[in-house]
Amino acid sequence: MKFISYFFFYTYIGLVCLAGIWGAFFNAHLDFSLLMGLDTSELPEGIRNNLLSQYRFLRALEFGFGLFALLFTREIFTQKKFNSLFLVIMASGILARVASLAYEGSPNWMMYFFMIYEIIGFIFIYLHTRQSIQAYVPT
Repeated sequence: MKFISYFFFYTYIGLVCLAGIWGAFFNAHLDFSLLMGLDTSELPEGIRNNLLSQYRFLRALEFGFGLFALLFTREIFTQKKFNSLFLVIMASGILARVASLAYEGSPNWMMYFFMIYEIIGFIFIYLHTRQSIQAYVPT
């Protein structure tokens, strides 16, 4: 259980960091094209600028979450406060995807893949840390 929970943790956080820094600081236009099939150059300038500004901001927050998780990995896997915060943030992302299914309808296959991967990762990390945190005695 330990190996698989760390596998999902690091692959999830690695992608969160990569997607966050890429979308925030490098090529948000390509993100929209690849992930959403939207050519941002076709939008009116004001709408495009607002959309990309907000998107870059949210991707920067995503990168910040990934950085937090990398810097506090040990604490996430051993301390209830860090673990709970990490799992609440991860679950919030999953719940946002589920809400989008309910409100907007079916996304493309990539969004389903991310959601399923995140759910599986959440379950394994949750199950492993329930055991490891209970067994952990701080000194």
